[in-house]
Amino acid sequence: MDLYLEGKVFIVSGGSKGIGEGITRALAEEGAIPVIATRSPESTERLVKELRAGGKEVSFFLGGLEDIEFCKKIVEETGARYGQIDGIVNNAGVNDGVGLESGDPASFMSSLQKNLLHYYCLVHFALPFLKESKGAILNISSKVAITGQGGTSAYAAAKGAQLSLTREWAAELYPFGIRANAIIPAEVMTPQYKRWLDIAFDNPAEKEAEICRKIPLENRMTTSEEIAALAVFLLSSRSGHTTGQWMVPDGGYVHLDRALT
Repeated sequence: MDLYLEGKVFIVSGGSKGIGEGITRALAEEGAIPVIATRSPESTERLVKELRAGGKEVSFFLGGLEDIEFCKKIVEETGARYGQIDGIVNNAGVNDGVGLESGDPASFMSSLQKNLLHYYCLVHFALPFLKESKGAILNISSKVAITGQGGTSAYAAAKGAQLSLTREWAAELYPFGIRANAIIPAEVMTPQYKRWLDIAFDNPAEKEAEICRKIPLENRMTTSEEIAALAVFLLSSRSGHTTGQWMVPDGGYVHLDRALT
């Protein structure tokens, strides 16, 4: 199916690792131009080199997305380079374990800056371009927003806010033909997820198997490629009448598992 993404320009925050990398690759395969925004130089340079060697157009910006001026620079320079911005994929973030009892107000605010502020900033600065292109906004949230986890108040607050902003932006921007949707990943084996398993558990393989047993559909984790396939569809005009939606591609983990047990 042609998704009509050829030549369209999408800023992807955190676009060189994990789910973000999957989305960047999927966009490039569809002929779109991903613009990676991240603080990770090694993974970005590796991915960009590979995509360019395959004849794909891709750009990148390195810096901290908690810096408002950096967010503004990404948008302004992307717009100047390509003359258009067709969508924003808000993805970058980290579950930094700032809890209620274990954290403190300063750490809480710092976490919100890392996990939430740039979601607003990139869309805010890109809005003139999105109005011109009737573009799409895609927010990558987390199951933590709707299930909780324990010990991670700041991350949960940011992820919940991302879902609320999705609905709010859909309500505000529909007069301009701009769509806003969210994806809620659950258990996806990214490098960050693997690090968590390795650090948090004495037997990571056993814990992984335990988690997979609780995922009804095929007892396996969702892949980054499956998240990316949904992402590019939601960014495309093939989903042109879909806005304000939270999509949960998790093999039934969040809702079905609890109903079955």
